[in-house]
Amino acid sequence: MEIQDINQFQKANKKLQKESSKIAIVMVFAVFISIIALYFGNTSNPLLLVFTTIIGGYMAMSIGANDVANNVGPAVGSKAITLFGAIIIAAFCEALGAIIAGGEVVDTIKSGIIDPISIADPKVFVGVMIAALVSGAIWVHLATIIGAPVSTTHSIVGGILGAGIAAGGLGVANWGVFGSIVASWIVSPLLGALIAMIFLMAIKKTITYKQNKKLAAKKVVPLLIFIMTWAFTLYLMLKGLKKIYSIDISFALGISFLFAVLVYFLIKPLVAKKALSLQNTKEDINTLFTIPLVFAAALLSFAHGANDVANAIGPLAAINQALGSLESVGKTASVPLWIMVIGGLGISLGLALYGPKLIKTVGSEITELDKIRAFCIAMSAALTVLVASALGLPVSSTHIAIGAVFGVGFLREYLKKRYYEMQQTIINAHSGKDSKAIEEFLEKFNKASVKRKGAMLESLKKMDKKSSLPNLNKKEKKSLKKVYKNELVKRSAINKIVASWIITVPVSAVLGAVVYFIVMAVGPEL
Repeated sequence: MEIQDINQFQKANKKLQKESSKIAIVMVFAVFISIIALYFGNTSNPLLLVFTTIIGGYMAMSIGANDVANNVGPAVGSKAITLFGAIIIAAFCEALGAIIAGGEVVDTIKSGIIDPISIADPKVFVGVMIAALVSGAIWVHLATIIGAPVSTTHSIVGGILGAGIAAGGLGVANWGVFGSIVASWIVSPLLGALIAMIFLMAIKKTITYKQNKKLAAKKVVPLLIFIMTWAFTLYLMLKGLKKIYSIDISFALGISFLFAVLVYFLIKPLVAKKALSLQNTKEDINTLFTIPLVFAAALLSFAHGANDVANAIGPLAAINQALGSLESVGKTASVPLWIMVIGGLGISLGLALYGPKLIKTVGSEITELDKIRAFCIAMSAALTVLVASALGLPVSSTHIAIGAVFGVGFLREYLKKRYYEMQQTIINAHSGKDSKAIEEFLEKFNKASVKRKGAMLESLKKMDKKSSLPNLNKKEKKSLKKVYKNELVKRSAINKIVASWIITVPVSAVLGAVVYFIVMAVGPEL
């Protein structure tokens, strides 16, 4: 056997051992949560409760493996946090958010996608909840395998929709709600992309396009951290902690503003001191955004754990409540602490074992991210939810984050292409002159402010009205455009992710219907 073959065998063996270890940990987790369910849950049907608890834990792990990547992926991709550090921070904050702020009561019929009266029979209700959990978990797991970040809320909604239709026919579905979900496929990524692009362009014009970047950063970075603190504090109060205590919007605005002002005055001298030790380069200015990104990842993870844990524990809590009282079922279900613990631990475990793949996808495989771009994505993730909530627009946090990643990538494509065209204008205007003159003008152009660049280009056009932008034929321009696009945003990633978004609800609905029929056929005595 050749050395190369031996090395390949050893790599395959290590990979197998690693996967076996993961499976063993998952099995231990399944046994652990089963014991918890038997000890604390309603045991009128212990076998059913254990089964649904394991499925609930599986759904929570799937959420951790897929959805959490949106919160920490940009920070990891920009190298503000290591992959290991991000997993530790996110796992802790996700579990904390789920356990502390996961809510004492959750919706059993997620998003009101089906009429609850149609599944008022406790046996039918339990069957629908089991089917929704199984189908949602399977689809999110499959999406994780192919490296596609999908909405776990849409997955569980699709499962409930399919199982509900299987139980009561097409008439039970609320198609108006389904329409709002479809609208979110468009609204969420577009809003996320727009806000991220606005922030990135603002930072470029106020800092990175300036000749004295250090001086600009000393003035602007504290203001950006002020906006970030205000937005994230408001986001945390209205979204992350809403299930602990209902906070009035005006009160939340005031408290978050005062806290942001305090942070501004504390952070301003620290930024000024740090800026003194930096070089006047974009790369060094990037380091000022490291700590804000760490806090952003932690706060987004906490809020995500508080909100999205309901996708895993909602159906489980509903089944536990139904088993305790089989006379009636409700639109909401109380959530015992043990179920919130299972949800929090499941999300953290799924992130630790299977999250790195999606974190790398979001952080580096769609477009290249530095700390400034990652900061813009984090800002978009918080602000878009707040803006959409104020306007009553349906949005998905997953679609927002990925839309923001695409947004910064497309903006970079546009700016790079435009910059190339500017350089071509300079070269064309200096046609026939020596290369040294061109290089000197380009050097002055690169150092100039945005306003000054425009004036320099206008002067060139007046000098040589025959110059064009750029001097390439149609075929060459198309080829150049394609090169820039492939370099900055991977089109294959766009196609895969958008396709997965579109089919999430239909696929999970079909799975939900199939699982419902299987559950009712296998266990008619439920």
